[in-house]
Amino acid sequence: MQQTRDLSRFAYLSIAAAVVTITLKFVAWRITGSVGLLSDAAESVVNLVAAVAVLIALKVAAMPADKNHHFGHTKAEYFSAAVEGMMIFVAAVVIVVTAVERFIRPQPIENIGLGLAISVVASLVNGAVAMVLLRAGREHRSLTLTADGKHLMTDVWTSAGVVVGVLVVALTGIERLDPVVAFLVGLNIIWTGWKLIRESTEGLMDIAMPKEDNAAIAEILARFVTREVHFHGLRTRLSGHHRFAEVHVLVPGAWTVQRGHDLMEEVEDAVHREFGDVALTCHLEPSEDPRAYGDYAAEFPVPTHADILAAHGTVEKADDDA
Repeated sequence: MQQTRDLSRFAYLSIAAAVVTITLKFVAWRITGSVGLLSDAAESVVNLVAAVAVLIALKVAAMPADKNHHFGHTKAEYFSAAVEGMMIFVAAVVIVVTAVERFIRPQPIENIGLGLAISVVASLVNGAVAMVLLRAGREHRSLTLTADGKHLMTDVWTSAGVVVGVLVVALTGIERLDPVVAFLVGLNIIWTGWKLIRESTEGLMDIAMPKEDNAAIAEILARFVTREVHFHGLRTRLSGHHRFAEVHVLVPGAWTVQRGHDLMEEVEDAVHREFGDVALTCHLEPSEDPRAYGDYAAEFPVPTHADILAAHGTVEKADDDA
């Protein structure tokens, strides 16, 4: 039985980090007048909006299944990632427009040392929170936390680029380098937004579990394969941090319902024990019935009895003699 987890505590951490970094980065911009630092601060505003969206999504995703949502509400996480991606695009447009305007009318940068020191502190805060979110995202298989962590890590690299740009301006005196850096930051943010929207769209379209996970399940199923028992129609999908799988179990039609049911219970227990919390559904079919085959256009293959014998360098006749 898969459990719905409330991960909203990580969203509160992200919100707190966004408030701190917004304050620090806007102070750095006001001190220096750097459009590069302004673009960095603008992205932190997006971080705050995204963190609030993350909080809402995680609260909804933690709601248990009900009469209208039999499989729970975990897909709410994908909406959060999509909102975050769109907000990133908005920030990128603002940054690019501001950079072009400042390139046309360059302005001097002041108090560079203090401004950059404040920006570095803000980046350290973002970096620490990003690592926490990415680790939690992997542990709980949460696209929302992973997306927010990646966004914050992008913010760290963005800030590093801005700091380098401002330092170059200070060393060379070429004021137009500042908006050039801001423009490049905007392009980088657009790329991040596109990746988040793509990932959320794939989730809403019931993307399959990773190939290595499918292969792990198929390997467990293969242990139950005999001359009489084999599997096909293995399909999987992700829904937030929940994982779903289904497979058809083919047995002789002469088997009793009880015998087939006992086999499926053993299969499900083995998958849950060795693979983890995946909701596995088994469908029993008689192997002699032609209607039991060719169910789906796409599925993950499970080794047959002949495949297993071939892998061990034996043939069916040799097995019979044994």
